[in-house]
Amino acid sequence: MTRVVEIPVRFDHRAFDQFARGFDFPKGERLLFDAHASEWGSPYALVGMLAAGQWLMEHHQPKPLFTIPQDRHVAHYWARTGFFVHAAELFELHGKVPHTAGGSTKELLEVTPVRDADDVHKVVDRIQARAGAILLELGLEAQATMGFAMALSEACQNIVEHAGTGGWVAVQTYNWRRVGLRVVVIAVADTGVGFRTSLEPTQAQRFGQRWGDATALEAAIFQGVSRFRDPGRGQGLAGMRRYVGRWKGKLSLRSGTARLSIVPEWDDDPPLAEGLPPFPGSQVLLIIPAHAST
Repeated sequence: MTRVVEIPVRFDHRAFDQFARGFDFPKGERLLFDAHASEWGSPYALVGMLAAGQWLMEHHQPKPLFTIPQDRHVAHYWARTGFFVHAAELFELHGKVPHTAGGSTKELLEVTPVRDADDVHKVVDRIQARAGAILLELGLEAQATMGFAMALSEACQNIVEHAGTGGWVAVQTYNWRRVGLRVVVIAVADTGVGFRTSLEPTQAQRFGQRWGDATALEAAIFQGVSRFRDPGRGQGLAGMRRYVGRWKGKLSLRSGTARLSIVPEWDDDPPLAEGLPPFPGSQVLLIIPAHAST
């Protein structure tokens, strides 16, 4: 029997919970990811869908089906990001995949797998070469470039050190119509154990009955807690928080059934959401807006 997972028509981080609810950790049933009606899919959506397909493969579930968006503009954009190249390995694609040159541009770092430290270095090197141009376009000061590369590196490094498996990263600049801003977006998703399980051996006893997905996220972001006991570990997420604070950006981490966000004045997401539909691993979103320094 095949169960349909409806891909949200406008699929971004706000619609991710709807997607997670439809995914629902299948056991033995074949899934059909139905994206035929999609009108938009953000980098966060693309890495999330690939993470879902990766989880199914890693857990030896039947290979899922995937219907390609009928809107040729949407399908072309997804193809340009390299999404279908990776999706073809995880899904049985149905529909016409547009022919496109794809590849990174100054506005786009295509969807890229992250499986080890070498992948992290390659991703950071590729984006760092264009980070200055991207941030200049957004009206940010030159010193923002190093922090941007650090934030990207930490988001990817989190996969290598904590997930226990691979993941995906994508970077894009575009006009975010809802808030009327030009932004750069970093989206990262993995299929690993998540923050709670990663930190549980060293932190669960300390927090007692409070321990859970939300508490694990709070400990990682605000207290610099790491599953490693080495001095200086666990400061990467805190550095990301300081970076988005300085440039009036947004940081959102989702893991298990909770999502914790550093919310700027131009956004209205709740800082903490609990009781969400569970989803494998963790998902990281960074948004840096244009003219944030002013």
